[in-house]
Amino acid sequence: MQIRSFTAGDAGAVYEVHRRAFDGRTNESRIVQRLHDADKAVVSLVAVEDERIVGHVLFSPARVENQGADVELVGLAPVGVLPENQNEGVGSSLIERGLEECRDAGVDAVVVLGDREYYSRFGFERASDYGLGNEYGADEGFMVKPLHEGALDDVDGIVTYQPEFRQAEN
Repeated sequence: MQIRSFTAGDAGAVYEVHRRAFDGRTNESRIVQRLHDADKAVVSLVAVEDERIVGHVLFSPARVENQGADVELVGLAPVGVLPENQNEGVGSSLIERGLEECRDAGVDAVVVLGDREYYSRFGFERASDYGLGNEYGADEGFMVKPLHEGALDDVDGIVTYQPEFRQAEN
């Protein structure tokens, strides 16, 4: 399996990956499409196996309304893997590589809303322990991973995602 950066020519295959990974729902596919169209992908990676895209992950800017320091924050969402390629480490490889690329791009921390057990394997911790909430009101499933020491010092508030996330629900 090869992991590489997303290119415009990957759009159709990536749309299908997310549609199939999320049981035919297209919200995630539309989020990816809209974020790419708006040039808001900080890191966007595809997993390729036998010349076929089998997985995709996207990291896009997120904001925190805080009373302290500014922070360069991104949200990990969505990550999708074709059903026939799930449980083979594709998603994990995409996430690990994406976190490395975010760190290299100067990102301070990554947030994710998802399964605690799954994302804790990558070092994500409950965001509320860092004083961070989110626009969806989730607690247990809303997590953060600082990418360097002190990344979240003096930062607290509500994290908001790009408007493309809300637009995809319409």
